[in-house]
Amino acid sequence: MHQESQQHLFHEEKESLTERYFGLQTYKFFLAAGVVLSVGIYMGFIFFGDNSLSVLLDLEEYQDYLSGDIERLKAENAALQKQYFELKELDADSQ
Repeated sequence: MHQESQQHLFHEEKESLTERYFGLQTYKFFLAAGVVLSVGIYMGFIFFGDNSLSVLLDLEEYQDYLSGDIERLKAENAALQKQYFELKELDADSQ
């Protein structure tokens, strides 16, 4: 029994920090940490990078703004054309 206790203590001393706290061997811990870090960086680029979700939402908002501006300009153009033809008609009557 005494020898078994000594072997258990010796085994605990050989145990690495990652095995003691995370239950993983050191290389598996670093592999898992690398995967988590890589996925985190990838998700950061997806949400905040040049081709990100926030850029897409900004572009869609800008598209809506431009569509509204186009409709306003079409209405303004129609009013100006009407005014032009009315003035042209008056000019033709005076000649």
